[in-house]
Amino acid sequence: MISSMSIGSNDRLIALLVLLLIPTVLGWGKEGHYVVCKITQEYLSEDALFAVKQLLPDSAHGDLAALCSWPDEIRFHYHWSSALHYADTPDFLCNYQYCRDCHDSYGRKHRCVTGAIHNYTMQLKLAYAEGSSKFNCEYNLTEALLFLSHFVGDVHQPLHVGFTGDLGGNSITVRWYRRKTNLHHVWDNMIIESALKMFYGSDLSTMIQAIQRNITDIWSNDVSIWEHCAHNYTACPDWYASESVSLACKFAYRNATPGSTLKDEYFLSRLPIVEKRLAQGGVRLAAILNRIFTSKTGIA
Repeated sequence: MISSMSIGSNDRLIALLVLLLIPTVLGWGKEGHYVVCKITQEYLSEDALFAVKQLLPDSAHGDLAALCSWPDEIRFHYHWSSALHYADTPDFLCNYQYCRDCHDSYGRKHRCVTGAIHNYTMQLKLAYAEGSSKFNCEYNLTEALLFLSHFVGDVHQPLHVGFTGDLGGNSITVRWYRRKTNLHHVWDNMIIESALKMFYGSDLSTMIQAIQRNITDIWSNDVSIWEHCAHNYTACPDWYASESVSLACKFAYRNATPGSTLKDEYFLSRLPIVEKRLAQGGVRLAAILNRIFTSKTGIA
């Protein structure tokens, strides 16, 4: 799996938190990652919530969502982490295969978003297993938690498992209404930003509440399916990636050719996809953390 991750101390991590003030266009965008982690906190078990709060720095005040964009903010300082935010697939195949697709631009295996989720899940699981206190010295568990939380969000953004040829939509120039941008940025930020202005009074908490109502109402029968992981695995990122590339083909790329202008028809038909992926990311991250931090494990 991935080596040379989570190197450094909590002091260095806390010092870098000032970078959270810098705007970002990476990942879901700061708002999207905040939504995912806010939803996650509603579904954490008592044991998992306790463990998460112990790992968070004091500056987070016990709020995981406050730091879920941290891996985007430090990727230019932790250069090795840049390839871990996505997993590009061969053009137009619309499927994901770990052995074929999980590598960086140099062809190094396991260096992609699904490999990173496997890696950080393993780090936390080993550290919190009974009799495995030695792993606390090997890994920075605060960083492991923040990377895992962020990458579970990333893998649910359809264009983070987009095509290699257009860099997950980054090289497809479009207009979002009157604003020139690229397709990847539309899905990271602009659909969410437009929804906030049009439907939620520019209030992110209102949007989160609406998504949470959908989880307990129209998606209630799906939650147990979202949480499930085959073969008793702790996390199933390959499945999440397969969903994303399928959605990228059906919704993100469709009717979004280079130079096109995306307006109401595209926005209103894609917003439900975005909100459902945010919900799935939040519920699944909680399920992963609940499986890691069970009552049978303890902080060494």
